Amino acid sequence: MWSWIIPILTLIVGGAGGFAGGVFYLKRQMEKMQSNPDMLAKMAKQMGYNLNKQQMNKVQNMMKNQKFR
Repeated sequence: MWSWIIPILTLIVGGAGGFAGGVFYLKRQMEKMQSNPDMLAKMAKQMGYNLNKQQMNKVQNMMKNQKFR
């Protein structure tokens, strides 16, 4: 019986821990992007967008108004 319970519990705990770690990492990256326009431009370029200065300012202001905590 324990040979079934322990792997299942390990899977659940590992999945929850991995999810929490991923959310924490993503929040930190988003906070860094708020103050670094180069990171924002790089991310936009990877998504296929070319942002001019006006669009970049709009994106930065939008991100500053978001609550990532």
